[in-house]
Amino acid sequence: MSPKVSRKSIRPVVSPTSTLGKRNVGTRLATFESPMSPANQPPRPRNPGIRNHSYLRTAYDKQIAVLITVLVIAGLASLFTAYYLFTATSRGLLHPPHDIKHTGTLQTPLAKSALSAQTAPIVKPVNQLSFPAEKFLAYLPHSGFHNQRIALENALVLARISNRTLLLPPIRLGDPLSYAPFDELYEASADDRKTRLGFCRDLSPTDFNTPFQCDDYYGYTHISWDWLVDLSGVRDDQRLLEGWNYTDAWLQDELDISTDDIFYIKDSTRNDYSFQDFFSFDPPARKFFQAVQIATLAHRPERLIQLGTLFGSSRLHLRSSANYALRKHVRESMAFTNPHLVRAADGIRAALGGAYLGVHLRIGDGVFEWNAPENTRLAWWKLLHLVLGFAHDNILALERSLFLDDAGPGLPTLNVDYPAMRAPHPPLPPFPLNATPSSSFPCRGPLHTSPTLIPLNAPLFVSTDARSPAHNGLLVRFTRTFPCIFFLDDFPEEVASLRDLKSPVDGVPLGPFLMPFLDAMAVGQAWQVVGTEQSTFSAFVTDVLWRTYRGYEIVQRG
Repeated sequence: MSPKVSRKSIRPVVSPTSTLGKRNVGTRLATFESPMSPANQPPRPRNPGIRNHSYLRTAYDKQIAVLITVLVIAGLASLFTAYYLFTATSRGLLHPPHDIKHTGTLQTPLAKSALSAQTAPIVKPVNQLSFPAEKFLAYLPHSGFHNQRIALENALVLARISNRTLLLPPIRLGDPLSYAPFDELYEASADDRKTRLGFCRDLSPTDFNTPFQCDDYYGYTHISWDWLVDLSGVRDDQRLLEGWNYTDAWLQDELDISTDDIFYIKDSTRNDYSFQDFFSFDPPARKFFQAVQIATLAHRPERLIQLGTLFGSSRLHLRSSANYALRKHVRESMAFTNPHLVRAADGIRAALGGAYLGVHLRIGDGVFEWNAPENTRLAWWKLLHLVLGFAHDNILALERSLFLDDAGPGLPTLNVDYPAMRAPHPPLPPFPLNATPSSSFPCRGPLHTSPTLIPLNAPLFVSTDARSPAHNGLLVRFTRTFPCIFFLDDFPEEVASLRDLKSPVDGVPLGPFLMPFLDAMAVGQAWQVVGTEQSTFSAFVTDVLWRTYRGYEIVQRG
């Protein structure tokens, strides 16, 4: 009798060559009938079934082994690829040589002489410094002095860690060169208008007959870093080379470096790149868009690494204790040591009696001018509370009695300075309550007679960029509180000692450009000094100058 079939169904039979994880690969369809009862089911040979089962099991095990091998290889390949991309800094950092035939937009600057008129008087002969196999690092400075200083600090650290000679630019004083994307800033830096206006050197900037072409000649000048600060300690550990005029021609003629032997890291914004001395897959935790591992700079085969902007106290993210100490050493070397400035600052200090308080108040331009009322009040509060120790209630009462219309709704926010707390200094000796300026510098107003206000009779030196500070309405808060207040204008003899100095580069008088430095050095020698929030200049005064003059550890920010 024929066996009864209740229904038919389809099942896939896996081929011994199938691959796990792939759909419908190596399968075939077979007809399957419902099982018969045991009585009617014919006997099945045992050995063939066992062999088939073992064969399938062995094939499955092989497939699993192959899969594991493939996954391991793929994982290792992924890690290698990620590491390669990271160390190559995304390949997007590598730009074609700085030439019109590659970029299609940038005009290569005209070739200039090896030592241009901008820098010739302050550089050493290149052929005595360089070697054919020497590798270099360069960057593009911009903006005001303190932005240039911070960029130099970062450049010195990067060059030292990557074992490259730094092409050291001069300091630009006066009208600043504003930040621009790499190609624009590179071309602007190589501007040789001063070279072509050499005839202006012999003319007086106050002469009404001066040609109009010379109008901007006296607006800015250049000096060597060695003129202002002492880099001898830095030079003991790394090589610096002056003289580059920001042209490809100079690199070719003096260092035998062609554009094909330059590795460019071109920025299009201020915050494009940061640099770190550790490996991480994580994106930069700071305000920068990409992180470059410093080790990659040391392994680049090109003889020159050309960077764009390096301004920013937090641009270098350092975890190595040796690198952190290196940056500290570099920053300590930025204290002003020019003998002309030192003599003038010492003269101001002596005139103030040696013991005085200091305020560095930036309110004259940009965002600082916009926030001038708030910053002035905040500096006043810091001086009374953090330096002189007045209680909040007493300060509020004094403020309302002296400046009823400018007292503010309540206490200002006095932020905790955590970086300064990480570099504590020994307790200061008590400020002498009988401190007075020399007899040649009488106080501006009558002294306080109330016992609680006697500390306000202390000599106070205010360093500020405000015009006519003694008559500035914002500074009434200080002039009315401190009868013995002084400004840089009160020391004409010390100021005059700098007026005859001229830049050896272009003959431009240096006096007007040096006043902020003298101002900072005078306030930096105070018994204690407070600065302006968010000002890199004030931070330099409080973190570096004041601490260096007292022999304390400097504060590192960033």
